[in-house]
Amino acid sequence: MGARSSNRNKPQNNRSDGHLLEYFRNTFVRGGGAALPVPSGLTATGGVISDYSVSGTVYRAHIFTSTGTFDVTAAAVGFPNNVEYLVVAGGGGGGGHAGGGGGGAGGLRTNVSGHPLAGSPYSVSPGPYTVQVGAGGVGGSPLTPVPAVSGGLSEFFPTPVSHPSPTRIRADGGGYGSGGNPGYAATAGGSGGGGGGVSTTGGTGNSPPYSPEQGKNGGSGSSPNISGGGGGGAGGQGGNVSPSPFVGGHGGAGVQVLISGPPASPQPTGAPGPSGTGWFAGGGGGGTHNPGGTGGTGGGPGGPYAGGGPGDPTGPDKFAPSGTYSTGGGGGGAGGTNGVAAAGGGNGGSGIVVVRYQIAQLTAAAKATGGAISYYGGYTIHTFTNSGTFATAPNWTATNVEYVVIGGGGGGGANAGTGGGAGAYRTGTTPIGAHPVSTSIQVGGGGLGPARSGSSGTSSFFGPPITAPGGGGGRESGGPGNPGGSGSGSSVGNAAGPATGNPFPGTIGATPANGWGHPGGVGNTGDGAPRAGGGGGGAGGSGGATTSATAGGSGGAGIQLPSTFRNPNGFLFGAGPTSAPVPNGFDQTGNFWVAGGGGGSSHLPGSQPGGSGGGSPGYGNPYAGGGNGGVGAYPSPTPAIGGSGMMNTGGAGGAGAGGGNPDIGGNGGSGIVIIAYPS
Repeated sequence: MGARSSNRNKPQNNRSDGHLLEYFRNTFVRGGGAALPVPSGLTATGGVISDYSVSGTVYRAHIFTSTGTFDVTAAAVGFPNNVEYLVVAGGGGGGGHAGGGGGGAGGLRTNVSGHPLAGSPYSVSPGPYTVQVGAGGVGGSPLTPVPAVSGGLSEFFPTPVSHPSPTRIRADGGGYGSGGNPGYAATAGGSGGGGGGVSTTGGTGNSPPYSPEQGKNGGSGSSPNISGGGGGGAGGQGGNVSPSPFVGGHGGAGVQVLISGPPASPQPTGAPGPSGTGWFAGGGGGGTHNPGGTGGTGGGPGGPYAGGGPGDPTGPDKFAPSGTYSTGGGGGGAGGTNGVAAAGGGNGGSGIVVVRYQIAQLTAAAKATGGAISYYGGYTIHTFTNSGTFATAPNWTATNVEYVVIGGGGGGGANAGTGGGAGAYRTGTTPIGAHPVSTSIQVGGGGLGPARSGSSGTSSFFGPPITAPGGGGGRESGGPGNPGGSGSGSSVGNAAGPATGNPFPGTIGATPANGWGHPGGVGNTGDGAPRAGGGGGGAGGSGGATTSATAGGSGGAGIQLPSTFRNPNGFLFGAGPTSAPVPNGFDQTGNFWVAGGGGGSSHLPGSQPGGSGGGSPGYGNPYAGGGNGGVGAYPSPTPAIGGSGMMNTGGAGGAGAGGGNPDIGGNGGSGIVIIAYPS
């Protein structure tokens, strides 16, 4: 996991919090100069690090938006060896077909002192702790009779189980919402899914049971009017359908947990709620098929709140909105007026795990606010995994900042389709004007893969001048590629999707105007089975073409982050290749690789591997956050879903293989914005 300790976090002489240093000196130095041990907090690695103070208490939070390891390398001295945690599972998918129930929120468990849902204190000791972050469940398919999917569980526990303090903190995925018509039953989970227009009973929450509860029940749907109830939330039960005026059930309320940053500032994690930021696990709203009706809001009336996706109102059939990633919000239920076959439920939002503890080693005073703040190599680093604001503080002195901006990756295509294109990658330096300055930050979402053709990722930006477009969405077998930050692959001999921006120039420096991006690869020329799609382009290379009709092309290579942002104690991003360094001297080994393209897939009968994500040789562990193409399953009912891009890397989703049930592509990974300046 990298370096265990260093001098990077030692306090500076010009610190604004020097009075705390003086307190430590006066408290722990006896008369005559005999020094007691200087207090120090835990030493640990993993996740995105956020350091902040609350009323003189200095905390370090480790934020995990994807599965990883919290590694305690040294116990505390003069402070408790306790940690506070937030563990949120993935939200359930919303019910498909018009009038589907909202997805239940992922279970939420915490022990933050003073919180209404606080569990028991949690003591740690040196050693690794496994962190699993649950994926959001896929929304109900418009293809009868494929139901939605429940969210994945999130966990925090010592590794191995013989490790001291064997407490295993588990939050269970949200139940999926019931289908509209024809229906399928809502399921139980951390919070239960909402009932639909035919199977109207909502799913049970807090399943399996914990005390305090991890979530609530889903609301009831309405059969006469074919409308769905809201999915349950961590803070409230999903709403029932309201008949006058006709509204789908609102999603259950979420819960605010202020663990990632100071309470007075916008939280670097969570979603907006009824009061401020830092809300999690809102239930998805129910959709409606009733003429003139509206869908329920996610996370309670007045929302959408707490990451819950709103239910779809009546109107053209389409996929309902999804829950917000890294919140555990439930997906919205499907709506529509023109029949039921084309309406799909929204995906649930992925989960999150945050671990925080008190530290004694005071860090340099941040000169700006926004995002998760950490200190490495003499720099203060602001990491935005959600949209927010970068605002200079009164002690601002820097004139230039270094940045990385990555757009959201494109979703993969279905049915022997093509890999999605990675989000564009931009890096460089830019001046910041005289204080005060507030700059808007947008973190692009990854494109969705549940449809026949994946949607493109959305742009990330550091103020309007520095924008990284999202990657192109992959296509179902038979179509050309989509353009984007990097283009998606193409299939059946069509021209590859063009990439926005310039090819990787061989030297890391000022980024081209539209970011680094490459075109996707070309699929095989067959017009029936067997056939295969090309890989999506990556920031560091073009997507691979199919070498035959039996295997999809590999995703294009990614790029490694500049050394400023390679904090070995924090989020390690994606793995990279093991070949020799490129001529510009950048190491091609280890981690910190981003913006890899998604792998293509095939339609060949039998178990055939799809293309690898991010340029990985052969089918196996993908590189640079790109998702692998699905494994061929035709003519089997086995699922053949493409791998999803890694969160906060801009990696693209892999394509779904032909013949599976379902055979959809993987979702693209969300983007990220990182800003650094001398401490």
